[in-house]
Order: sequence, then C-alpha cells, then structure tokens
Amino acid sequence: MQGRILFVAGATIGYVLGARAGRRRYDQIKAAADRVWNDRNVQKSVNDVVGTVQGFVKEKAPEVQDAVVGQAKKVAAKVKKADDDGAPSPSI
Repeated sequence: MQGRILFVAGATIGYVLGARAGRRRYDQIKAAADRVWNDRNVQKSVNDVVGTVQGFVKEKAPEVQDAVVGQAKKVAAKVKKADDDGAPSPSI
C-alpha cells in the first residue's frame, strides 16, 4: 500500500511540475533528446547493436525452427494417438 501511495504522489508531483514547465520546456527537452539521438557516435553504436542482434538471430534461427518443428510433431503425434484410441482429443 505504501508503494502505491508513493507512486501516486510521484506521478502527481511530476504532472504538476510538468504542467508548470509548459510547452517551451518540453520543446527544449525534445530538441536535446533529438540532438543526442541523431549524434553520429550514438547512431554508430545503435547500428553496431542492431548488426550484432541480427547476426545472433540469423545464427540461432535454424535451432529455433528445429525446436518448434520438433514440438509440433510431438503434439501432432499425441493428437493422432488420442484419435486412434477413440479418446477425446487433448486440449492444447
């Protein structure tokens, strides 16, 4: 309960301060954030991370595909067996 009260109090204080700061301060903060995001070094880092993640995904995709296909075959075999036994199909 104390955590909720602190959260609501913090949100209220943030709202009030934000409302007082107004649109001009918001525009200043947004402009600063845009400058940082569009910085050459930041974009190089972002591109490096994206490249690393894409390489990892390409490397692991066959393993994930094999795991999914293997699990699908197990489920299909269970359904077929239940169907052959005349028992109701299991819910998945």
